[in-house]
Amino acid sequence: MSWAVEEWKEGLSPRVLQKIHELESQVDKLKKERQQRQFQLESMEAALQKQKQKVENEKNEGATLKRENQSLMELCDSLEKAKQKLTHDLQVKESQVNIQSGQLNSSKKDIERLEEEVKR
Repeated sequence: MSWAVEEWKEGLSPRVLQKIHELESQVDKLKKERQQRQFQLESMEAALQKQKQKVENEKNEGATLKRENQSLMELCDSLEKAKQKLTHDLQVKESQVNIQSGQLNSSKKDIERLEEEVKR
């Protein structure tokens, strides 16, 4: 079949045939170059998609970490308030214990005094 493709060249001068051969070689070279560039383009597009996906994943992870951080901050605030309440309650209880301890000592003294009176 290649002979049919070459048929149109019959009768052309050697100089024209040489030029045709050069042009055909150049076309083949350009076709190969185009294929290589197309492959490079496709590779770069794939790499770009990978990078976009990576960026998207990082954004999602960042948002997740932000939400988690906010939640932890709220938990810390809640725990701090609970600690303050417990500290206050403890101080109130200690105060009550001190009052009752004083009352106990006073009662002991009264009992001792009464026991002394009873012995007399």
